[in-house]
Formats: sequence, structure tokens, C-alpha cells
Amino acid sequence: MTDTIWPEAGLDSVRRLRIMAAAVPGAVYAEDVLALPFEEVWAVAADLESEFPHLLTDVRTMRVTRADGDRFEALARGRFGQRARFDVVLRPGWCWMQSRFLIGGMAAVAEADRTRFAFMGALRVPGARLVHPLSHVLGGTPGSGVIRRIAERTAARTER
Repeated sequence: MTDTIWPEAGLDSVRRLRIMAAAVPGAVYAEDVLALPFEEVWAVAADLESEFPHLLTDVRTMRVTRADGDRFEALARGRFGQRARFDVVLRPGWCWMQSRFLIGGMAAVAEADRTRFAFMGALRVPGARLVHPLSHVLGGTPGSGVIRRIAERTAARTER
């Protein structure tokens, strides 16, 4: 065997989420740079119980039911009474959530005194890729509202 040195490439959290969104049929993805520090943005994003219901308008409550290091189990309740149990991986700058019917993710990386933030969501049902084009017809990019709300929530927290 030769002593060949292979190049290594690393992906930051946002690039990794972008790839995950591209690989999931029908995924909604949004990304933007916020004029807010990473630590403050991620404090809001990582606060699943208090802040997540403010970020996703169709989530009424999110309750962590079990935690083991960076892995969690959470129960979400929707505005119309629907429930979902999520397996969650939560690390600085990375959140990946999966339930039986939904996949979601958030990612953030520091860019000087700003933060690049991304959000993705998808249905885990047959035909999910058919729903994605309809979401754009019905009102723009659904993920952009999450990014706007995280910026608003972060700014409100820092003003206190």
C-alpha cells in the first residue's frame, strides 16, 4: 500500500444542512446572514421548549421528555391538537429532529460578528416532493419566516 495523502474536506453546520435538505425529497430550505452574534442566535435556536413554538407557528408546545448528552426525545403538540415524538440531536450550531412524519433541522455558523443561519423542514410521507412546489405558490418560502422570527426573538432577548 502506498503512503498517499488524501485531501480532507470539512463541512460547517450550514453547509451540512444544505446538503441534507437537497437530499430529502420535498424539503423546504432557507438560509440567511443575521446581523447578530452566533452565541445569541444559537441560544434562541437551542431553547426548544421556550423558543421553538415561537419559531414554527404551527407548533403550540415542545417538551423535552428525555435527554442523554446531545440526544433528546421531545414531544411536540400542534395548533390543532396533533402530536409528534421527535428524536433530536442538538449541538452548538446544529439541530436535527425526526419524527415519524416530519424532519427538521437548524444550523448556524459564526461569520465575524454575524451569524449564518439555516432552517429546513420536510414531510416524511409518500408524495412529499409534490407538496413543495405548492408551498411556494401559497406564500413564498416557508423557511424564511422561521429565519425572520429567530432574528426578532434574538433581538428581543438581547434588548432585555
